[in-house]
Amino acid sequence: MTTRLIINADDFGLTPGINRAIAQLHEAGALTSATLMATGSAFDDAVAIAHAHPTLGIGCHIVLTDGIPVSPPQSIPTLLGADGKTFRPSLIDFVQALIRGTISEDDIEREALAQIQKLQRAGINLTHIDTHKHTHLFPAVSRPLLRLAHQYSIGAIRNPFEPAFTHELRHAALKRRLQLAVLRTLGSKFTQHGQIRNAHVLTTDGTLGISATGNVTLTALTEILAALPSGGTYEIVCHPGYNDADLDRIRTRLRAHREVEMQALLEAIPKILSQPNSPKLIHYGNLGAFAARRQDGQFTPDTGY
Repeated sequence: MTTRLIINADDFGLTPGINRAIAQLHEAGALTSATLMATGSAFDDAVAIAHAHPTLGIGCHIVLTDGIPVSPPQSIPTLLGADGKTFRPSLIDFVQALIRGTISEDDIEREALAQIQKLQRAGINLTHIDTHKHTHLFPAVSRPLLRLAHQYSIGAIRNPFEPAFTHELRHAALKRRLQLAVLRTLGSKFTQHGQIRNAHVLTTDGTLGISATGNVTLTALTEILAALPSGGTYEIVCHPGYNDADLDRIRTRLRAHREVEMQALLEAIPKILSQPNSPKLIHYGNLGAFAARRQDGQFTPDTGY
């Protein structure tokens, strides 16, 4: 049984250097998918690259923390930080507010829709959605996102949980592994959402590389790929890019390592594809009923208007 593998780059649209790396990796056959940030400083450049590379699956990288909203700030007050204009600056602040129940699911849905529609109005045929810093680990975030995906014919969402066979890989610091072990208890709730259970919105059997974020070296990527089981559909999440002056102006903890990830993908992916019984590379748009409709030219994506 053939394993299907999605290789997705997050942060598309953040800088021109990240966009350029994504285009080069896709052209080299080492990347199949990318998720575009609606408020990224290089949004227009990313849209142009997406249109020039129609075989690259494009999703919406929904940002709810550490960024600027698309919606008018007064319409999403529970998502904002102390300045009343931007999102909370840290994931911890966002999670604490979720736990306290002070974030409105209506505000999440309103802002996520605004980000989705911005991409659709730019002519992007969205294959899936995921979230910056995997905030849809939490049901209060995944619920409104799944409602939107179902309503607006977006056929898939990232499974924000790593599969069991990666738990023994030691590519992350102990603290991060312990944090993710606690969060794994939410995994069953994710798969029990009605849209996923009834296959209205599809997902994978798990996402690889979450615990290794910031440490996806050639060695780590090779070990992850070697651990792939026979059969199933998985995503590898990555953050390639160029560590340049544009990135220096962006708030991100991933800097020099973006080039390390890029080189790891360029070396590891062709190598595994040359082996017998290699995984089949796909993107989220190749899943489910929407895939056949796209292939036949019968799928009409939402325009965002």
